[in-house]
Amino acid sequence: MTAAKLLFAGTPAFALESLRALHRSGSSPAAVLTQPDRPAGRGKKLTGSPVKQFAVAEGIPVWQPQSLGDADVVAKIAAMEPDLIVVAAYGLLLPQAVLDIPRRGCVNIHASLLPRWRGAAPIQAAIAHGDTQTGISLMQMGAGLDTGPVFASASTCIDAHETAGALHDRLAALGGELLVAKLGEILNGSVEPVSQDGALATYAGKIRTRDAAIDWNLAPEQIQRHIRAYDPVPGASFILDGEIVKCWKAEPADGHEGRTGTILEAGKGGVVVACSRGALRLLEVQRPGKRRVTAAEFAGQGKLAGKRLGRA
Repeated sequence: MTAAKLLFAGTPAFALESLRALHRSGSSPAAVLTQPDRPAGRGKKLTGSPVKQFAVAEGIPVWQPQSLGDADVVAKIAAMEPDLIVVAAYGLLLPQAVLDIPRRGCVNIHASLLPRWRGAAPIQAAIAHGDTQTGISLMQMGAGLDTGPVFASASTCIDAHETAGALHDRLAALGGELLVAKLGEILNGSVEPVSQDGALATYAGKIRTRDAAIDWNLAPEQIQRHIRAYDPVPGASFILDGEIVKCWKAEPADGHEGRTGTILEAGKGGVVVACSRGALRLLEVQRPGKRRVTAAEFAGQGKLAGKRLGRA
């Protein structure tokens, strides 16, 4: 497709889809930057990132610096003389010295329609806030947090029952498709990036485990979105009898009301919990160290009606 020299920077599964797309299109990068190996699994064995594993399998050189601020690392990238650095969920800051190296700069594959949901967790934020549409933005990187002008974007609808995990996979694939479609134009300078309207910007900060705790003071529809937004990681949770329980699926329960956080009924129809302006029916839950079960099965494990759930 092009003889341009690319450097790819990415780490998790989201980034892997874009790397795969480049490889399939005949535009494999000259090298890959990815984060250092991390402990994983029960044995905590050092494991390479999804991007590293693919690159090694395909014979693409892999670099794993602890940071890009080291002068030797910057010099190594400069010596490569890349035309473009493609970044997708890399996880390390690119200092200005690196941003200035490529002839065509650095382009970031961001999982939102910028300027909406700048930041680390745009997929979760879009679902939690009830957005009906999201997408991918190819953004020219600069000093600010996702503030650079946008080369191109592609939108997709968010299904009413879609989890963050499912949306992540769709957006990862869409990102690879958009990158390949627009790469030539970015490299030859035939597409000019459009500045973002900062007045429309919203931010999605890095997710902390406590962010997934269910707030029973919210409306049922909000809690349902919250559960979808934190599936699969870290999992929406509540406290029952001092135990942190995760909820993976729920739906509004019409015709119920009571003291916020109280279990109104528990049986074959699930577990109904009172919340603000109504109630929520829990459909799938998981105790610590146990498998996921239907709420009906959960209800059969003990008397639940009348108990009050806390915020994890």
